[in-house]
Amino acid sequence: MTSAFFEDPQIHRDGRDDGTPEDFRDEPLTGELDLADRQALRRVAGLSTELADITEVEYRTLRLERVVLVGVWTEGTAQQAESSLRELAALAETAGSQVLEGLIQRRSKPDVATYIGSGKTAELAEIVRATGADTVICDGELSPSQLRHLEEIVKVKVIDRTALILDIFAQHARSREGKAQVELAQLEYLLPRLRGWGGNLSRQVGGRAAGGVGIGGRGPGETKIELDRRRIRARMAKLRRQIAEMAKTRETMRSNRRRNRIPSVAIAGYTNAGKSSLLNRLTGAGVLVEDALFATLDPTVRRAQTPSGRPFTLADTVGFVRHLPHQLVEAFRSTLEEVTQADLILHVVDGSDAEPEAQIDAVRQVLREIGADRVPELVVINKADAADPLTLARLRRREPGSVVVSARTGAGIEELMAAIEAELPEVGREVRVVLPYERGDLVARIHELGEVFSQEHTAEGTRLHARVPAALAAELDRYVTAEAL
Repeated sequence: MTSAFFEDPQIHRDGRDDGTPEDFRDEPLTGELDLADRQALRRVAGLSTELADITEVEYRTLRLERVVLVGVWTEGTAQQAESSLRELAALAETAGSQVLEGLIQRRSKPDVATYIGSGKTAELAEIVRATGADTVICDGELSPSQLRHLEEIVKVKVIDRTALILDIFAQHARSREGKAQVELAQLEYLLPRLRGWGGNLSRQVGGRAAGGVGIGGRGPGETKIELDRRRIRARMAKLRRQIAEMAKTRETMRSNRRRNRIPSVAIAGYTNAGKSSLLNRLTGAGVLVEDALFATLDPTVRRAQTPSGRPFTLADTVGFVRHLPHQLVEAFRSTLEEVTQADLILHVVDGSDAEPEAQIDAVRQVLREIGADRVPELVVINKADAADPLTLARLRRREPGSVVVSARTGAGIEELMAAIEAELPEVGREVRVVLPYERGDLVARIHELGEVFSQEHTAEGTRLHARVPAALAAELDRYVTAEAL
């Protein structure tokens, strides 16, 4: 991707530079959109990429080679709209595409029929023909009718942001569980978007209306689309069963770690924020590190130690992104449980990004969706060696208690390890006590707050061998007797 993205703010609405300031860069205070702005299809200057090696990608006979990007700017500033399209270009590159053009239209809301309106769609068709593009990618999730109407007018394949992300996940999934999760998400996305191409796909027959099929051919039959839907639903049910079985294995591994009282730390964050690099720096795991979006899909769990020698586990997880498809969140829920059941989340932020605050908000939105917002969080601002010092200072003020590091150079790693040790839950103490039967309240608290290894009812009381928090262990000291040892 070239570095000349959006470098010229003085861009005419028809793509010509007339030297005048942009007159719709700021959001109107009243929220009302100027008519000319609403109708403008604004070309984003310099949005193109050149790749030496273009890899053919196929999903639903999808060819992502020479693409034109289209976005609708409904709210926020022009910089935010361009940043979203720039991220879409990076996603298209990751999928193996060459981006030819990037277009943004100013509208109050996307058109319900064609996403950008019929008139602008005709202009888009002209641009597609002029550039020789074979695919249009829209920066949003399109309805089946919007996809169909757009394709009818531009005469090339049209996909949306969700389909693009699903395609990238399909390329990067390596484990059996990851492949099953991606396939399930793809089928959930595909199911409502099935459509036939003419009467040759219909299997509804009957008498003269069926072209003279006659005896043996009458009846309601079943359309090809209905048959495909039934097969897809059957495949989805099978995938869900497989994922559920694999989730049991993952839960067994987590249970073993909990039984051994090894605290767990999950690394979460925006895609390409440097999570895998940080895992390698902390543990020497040797996980694949690539300057690409969604390079990591399959979680990796490694053991590490705090400066005092206390062991804990580090889990690298899939990266998040703005508008992460809900199909992926649901399909990857078993994998994301590494985050929801962790004792601490390392929220890795790319300090060199143009809008790191937006990345933080996007990640926290996904954490809320999966129920991980109650897990303690430690913000780690990565890529300090490439970040603007003013940006780092701004992030430190916004996120008090955050740690600034560079996974590439190792700067700040010692401070990070000390912060992790301070945030990990208490180890607790192992106790052997005999509790009088009238102290059933203490027995209940041990079961609630600790881990019981054995329990026996004797003449003297309830004999317990358990590991409990330090505060509760202090209360139980008076019940430690010779008989309990």
